[in-house]
Amino acid sequence: MKISQKQSVFHNEVLTRFDLYKSLFLTLPFQRVKHTGTVLPFFSTHCEKGVDEHLAPEDIIDSFFGQYEQYVQEEDRLDFLFRIVQYIERQVVLFDAVEDSAFQTVGKADESGVLQSLFQRAQGKPELKKQIVNKLRDFSVRLVLTAHPTQFYPGPVLAIINDLIDALKGNDVPNIQLLLQQLGKTPFINKEKPTPVDEAASLAWFLENVFYKVASEIQSNIDSELEVPTEDVKQLIELGFWPGGDRDGNPNVTAESTKKVASMLRTILFRCYYRDFRLLKRRITFRGTEKYLDLLQDLFYENSFNPSDNPTDETATILENLNGVKDVLNERHGGLFVELVEDLIRKVITFGCHFTTLDIRQDSSILRKTFNYLVERHPDTAIDLEKVVSSEKDKETQIKFSELNLDYGEEADSLVVDTLEVIRLLKDIQRSGSERAAQRFIISNCQQASDILGLVQLFLWSGWKKDALTIDFVPLFETVDDLSRAAQVMRSLYTNEVYAQHVKRRGNKQTIMLGFSDSTKDGGYLMANWSIYKAKIELTAIAREYDVDLVFFDGRGGPPARGGGKTQRFYASMGKEIANEHIQLTIQGQTISSQYGSLDTARYNIEQLLHAGIISEIEQKDGDTLTTKQKEIIDQMAHESHAKFMDLRKHPLFLKYLETLSPLKQLSEVNISSRPVKRNSGKELRLEDLRAISFVTSWSQLKQNIPGFYGVGTALQWAEENNLWSYVKNLYEHSGMFKTIIDNCMMSMTKSNFDITSYMQYDATFGDFWKMLRAEYELTKQYVLKLSNSSVLMEDYPIERASILAREKIVLPLLIIQHYAIRTLLKKELPEEQETAYRKLIARTIYGVVNAGRNLA
Repeated sequence: MKISQKQSVFHNEVLTRFDLYKSLFLTLPFQRVKHTGTVLPFFSTHCEKGVDEHLAPEDIIDSFFGQYEQYVQEEDRLDFLFRIVQYIERQVVLFDAVEDSAFQTVGKADESGVLQSLFQRAQGKPELKKQIVNKLRDFSVRLVLTAHPTQFYPGPVLAIINDLIDALKGNDVPNIQLLLQQLGKTPFINKEKPTPVDEAASLAWFLENVFYKVASEIQSNIDSELEVPTEDVKQLIELGFWPGGDRDGNPNVTAESTKKVASMLRTILFRCYYRDFRLLKRRITFRGTEKYLDLLQDLFYENSFNPSDNPTDETATILENLNGVKDVLNERHGGLFVELVEDLIRKVITFGCHFTTLDIRQDSSILRKTFNYLVERHPDTAIDLEKVVSSEKDKETQIKFSELNLDYGEEADSLVVDTLEVIRLLKDIQRSGSERAAQRFIISNCQQASDILGLVQLFLWSGWKKDALTIDFVPLFETVDDLSRAAQVMRSLYTNEVYAQHVKRRGNKQTIMLGFSDSTKDGGYLMANWSIYKAKIELTAIAREYDVDLVFFDGRGGPPARGGGKTQRFYASMGKEIANEHIQLTIQGQTISSQYGSLDTARYNIEQLLHAGIISEIEQKDGDTLTTKQKEIIDQMAHESHAKFMDLRKHPLFLKYLETLSPLKQLSEVNISSRPVKRNSGKELRLEDLRAISFVTSWSQLKQNIPGFYGVGTALQWAEENNLWSYVKNLYEHSGMFKTIIDNCMMSMTKSNFDITSYMQYDATFGDFWKMLRAEYELTKQYVLKLSNSSVLMEDYPIERASILAREKIVLPLLIIQHYAIRTLLKKELPEEQETAYRKLIARTIYGVVNAGRNLA
C-alpha cells in the first residue's frame, strides 16, 4: 500500500501536471512549434510500436514519413527531425522543473528532514547531543564542482528552470506560459567550444545562485539547533572547484586561464556580498554604524566592479567591520536587524575572499617530465627520487631536497612551462584569497611515492620554502592496479622524513583521492567498487599506524557506472575500518543540476551527506564492518566479475562496436567541453586513452549501460553455484555498502533498454556480440531481482523508478533519430551538406538524452 501511495502522489503531482503544462507548448505563438507539437505524439507512439516490434530505426523513420506526403525530400525530413529534437529538449526542461517544483511533496518524502529529526531527537538526550557536537568539531563535507562534459544546460536555461520551478509551485499559468515562450527562443547549444574560463563561468552560476545561499543557511540552522557559540563555530560545508585548475589531459587549461578563473570567482563572490550588503544598509540606518558601513561599502563595491590585478585577502577586515556593526546594534539599538548582519558574517566566514577552493590537477607523467627537464637543465641539482623514497635506510638522501629558484628557459615544452607557472601562480592566488583559495595539487595516475616527492621538489625549485609550503599534495589512485598499490605508496611517503614533516606542518592531515570512472572502465563495475572499498580499509590502517588524519576525496558523480548513484548511502555505511571523519566528493555533469540545481534539492542533498557522516560514527550498524568471510566472498565475486569484464574488453569487436554503432565519434563534435573525448587525440583510438565519461556516455546512448552492470550477474551466479547464496543474501540485507552497490546496479539497468537496439542481433558483424551483452544483462537482472526479492528493478524506490521510466519515454524518439542518423551515415554516401546535417542531428540528440538522464545519481 505504501508503495502504491507514493506512486499515486508522483503520478498526480508530476506526471499529470507535466501532461497539463506541456500542452501549453501548443499555445505558443510560434507556428513551427505548434505543428511539431501536434505531430510529436504520433511520432512517439510510432517509435514505441517500432521498438516493440524490434524494427531497425530506418524502418521506423521511413514508415512514419511514408504516412505524410510533405516529407518526401531529404531536406524536409531532416528539418522535421531537428524540430522534433528541439521540441523534446524543451519538454525535458519542463519535466525537470515540474519534478523539482514537487520535490517537497514527492521527491524524497520518506527521507527528507532526517538531519532535523536527528537534532530534535538529541534535544531530549544530552549524551546524543554531546556526541553530535563532538563529531561536528572535526567533520566537514566538501563538494567539488568539476567541468566534466556531461552538463548540457547553459546558464540562461538553468535560470529559466529555476524561474519555472517557482511559477509551477504557485500554479502561475500566465508566467509559466511566458517562461515557455522564453524557453522556445533560448538556444541550448554553443556555436563554438567553450574555453576553460567559459566552463568556470557556467558552473559559477551554481555557486552564485544556489550554494551561496544554501551552505550558509544550513550552517546557521545547525549552529542554532545545537546551540553552538559563535566563537566555536566550525565550517561544515566547503566547496571545491576544478574548471580552470584541472589540466589533466586538457590542453586548453593554462596558468593564464587558472589566474582568470581565480579572479572571476573572487569577483562573483564580492558581487554576492555587495547585493546582501545593500539590503543590510537599507535597514541599518542608525547612529554609530556609519564608519563601519562606509568602509564596507567601498570595499564591497571596489572588489565587485573595479577588481585589482593583485588583490589581497580582505576577510579579516570585512569581519572586523561587520562585527563592529553587530556590537553597535546590540549595545545601542536593541539588536534591531542584527540577524541580517549575522547572516552576512556567516557567509564571509564560509566563503572568505575566495568563494571556493580552486584545485590544481595534472597527470603524473607530465610532472615527471617537468622534473626530468629541470634536472637535465640544472644537472647540479640532480636528486635521486628512488633513494629518497627509501629514506628510512639512507638518511643522507634527505639533504638533497633543495630550495632553489630554477629557471626553465625558452626551449621548455608548453606543458612543462604550464606546470612551473601554475606552481608559482598559487602563491598569488593564496595572497588574494588566503590559503583556502588554492591549497591542493592532485596527482592523477599516481603510481609511486616518487610521483609525490618529485612534485614537492618542483615546488621547492619554484620559490616555495619547506616551512611555508601551504599546499596539500593529493595522490589520485584510480585504476585497479593503482588502487592495489596505493597502501604501499602511502607507507613510503609516511616513512619519508621530509614528507612526514610536511604532513605534520599541514595539521597531520593527508588527503587521498580515489577515482571511480577509470577503475570501472579498467576492471568493471563490481571490481571497481570493491577495489576502492578495499583500498580504503588498507589506507586507513596505515594512516592510523602513523597517526595521520586521513581524508578520502572520492571521484564520484554522474551515473553509477562512474561512481554516482546513492552516494550518501555509501558514506553512511563505511564501518569501523574506514576513515570517515570528512566527506569529500566530486559533483559533476548532470549531477550538479539534478542534485544541486535548485535551493530545495541542494539543501536536501547536502543535509543527506551531513547526516550520513554523523550517523556512520555515532549510530554505526554492526553489518557495516565486514567480517573476514564476507570480504573473501565479495573479493571472489569481484574477481569473477572482473574476469567476465576483461573477456569483454579483449573481444576484438569491443571498441569497434562502440565506435561504429554508438555516437562516440560525434561526442567530439559537441560544443560543450573544452577538452577532447580522448587523450592523445591525434592517434588511433585505444581504450586506455578513451576518457571514462565518453566511454560511459556512449554506452548510455545505446541504452546498454555496460559499465554499470556487466559481470555482476556472472558473479552472483558463481556465488549461488558455489553454495554461497545465503552469505550474499545476508550481505545485501545487512551491509549498507553491498546493498548500495547492487541498488545502484539496478538503477543502471533500469535505464537500459536492449529492445531499442534489438535490430543489432541480425547484424552480420555485431549480431553475436550484441547477443552476448544482452545475455549478461538478462542474467544480471535475474539475479539482482532474486537477491532483492523484487519483481521489477528498483521496486524499493518507486518514485525514482517512475521518474526514470517517464524520462526514458520522453527521449525514446531522440534515440530512434540518433540511431537512424548513425546508420544512415554508415550505409550511404551522402553529399557533404547532408552528411554534415546528419552529424549535427546526432550531436543534438546526445544533448537531449543526457539532459533527460539527470536522475542518474
